[in-house]
Amino acid sequence: MFQFIQYIALITMSISLIICFIRTLIGPSIPDRVLALDAFGINLIGFTGVIMILQDTIAYSDVILVLSILSFVSTVAVSKFIERGTIFERN
Repeated sequence: MFQFIQYIALITMSISLIICFIRTLIGPSIPDRVLALDAFGINLIGFTGVIMILQDTIAYSDVILVLSILSFVSTVAVSKFIERGTIFERN
């Protein structure tokens, strides 16, 4: 029964990943695209976590860590670029 719930979660997350990818491609504005990419990263982390539970291994824990760090840093960098026009400020 638990395995069935995991497969349902994978299907739901797959649909969510597809929707976030479509929103990234056709988003009406740049902030919408940034938000869709952030949601895509979070869904990808959850998808990998469910696969890790399903396979009963911790082999993907490093992948989850790298995805979460990259998702956070890229969201902050793009948001700062949208707000100020530059990522690195020169004094």
